[in-house]
Amino acid sequence: MTQIINKPKDAVSQVLNGVAFIHQEKLERLSNTGIIKKQQIDDSQVALISGGGSGHEPAHFGYVGEGMLSASVSGPIFVPPKTAEIVKAIEAVASEKGVLLIIKNFEADVTNFLEAKKMAQQSGIKVAHVIVNDDCSIEEGSYKKRRRGVAGTILVHKILGAAAKEGKNLDELKQLGEDVVASMNTLGVALASGKTIGQEEAVFSLEKGEISFGIGIHGESGYRKEPFFSSEYLANELINKLLTQYPVSISELPFAIMINGLGATTVMEQYIFANDVKRLLQLEEIDVVFQKSGNFMTSTNMAGISLTFLALKEKKWLDYLNEPTDAFAW
Repeated sequence: MTQIINKPKDAVSQVLNGVAFIHQEKLERLSNTGIIKKQQIDDSQVALISGGGSGHEPAHFGYVGEGMLSASVSGPIFVPPKTAEIVKAIEAVASEKGVLLIIKNFEADVTNFLEAKKMAQQSGIKVAHVIVNDDCSIEEGSYKKRRRGVAGTILVHKILGAAAKEGKNLDELKQLGEDVVASMNTLGVALASGKTIGQEEAVFSLEKGEISFGIGIHGESGYRKEPFFSSEYLANELINKLLTQYPVSISELPFAIMINGLGATTVMEQYIFANDVKRLLQLEEIDVVFQKSGNFMTSTNMAGISLTFLALKEKKWLDYLNEPTDAFAW
């Protein structure tokens, strides 16, 4: 499929320039970096930073705004930003209240962000971190859970962003983030692999009418392939697998859910799937009190969808999810 781009090597920089242009009333790009930040940084609260490789748009710059992130840092396609750029982002938004890094659980991301944290601390900035590992798929050929950081990361941005705006300190935010992550699980599926910018070859192959369960946001294939039957069958499979991640008593708690398109899934498909999820969760007597559907964390143009469950162990978490934000992708 033809893509509306210029030179592939310029794509990431041009994306960031486009974001800064369209949202210039509240966002800015730091020149010659992958950093998008709020124009006005509130020194009275902890600053939040997240990021990673590009190719997941609107993550993460779409969540920079009042009540969410203070800044995001984007690297090349599916490659995390360099440590030096993460340090620049920390320095650009730091206040005496400190900075919290929200990191997706991929080895290179964790390595670079934690090295940046160490360097910033050495310069006198208070920095803490939360690692998001909501993916509960398994490795192909084994029963080992992958625990990558995927779409649920956006719910962490929202809850911690609202809590930071409320005035929680750095230690409180770190603990809150870890509690939320421990209550969250995500599973994703693909009907077709995505292609990175400028590449003609799919990242992995699927036969016509085939679906892959447990795919990743960098184009990683899943743990099982089988024929696709229907949206309802797919919803049933994902719900059943997600519910097994929780003790039986968890059904007594209210849930937040997120349906996430992976790049090439139409709005029509997302809402059909949402209808199936609603009906099946009603049959399971799960009380869904917060729900969102849309493209929140994509894998370039992968055709697929993910479903995130968050058991709301504290009523305040729901309040934080419902707090207003001007982050454009929320």
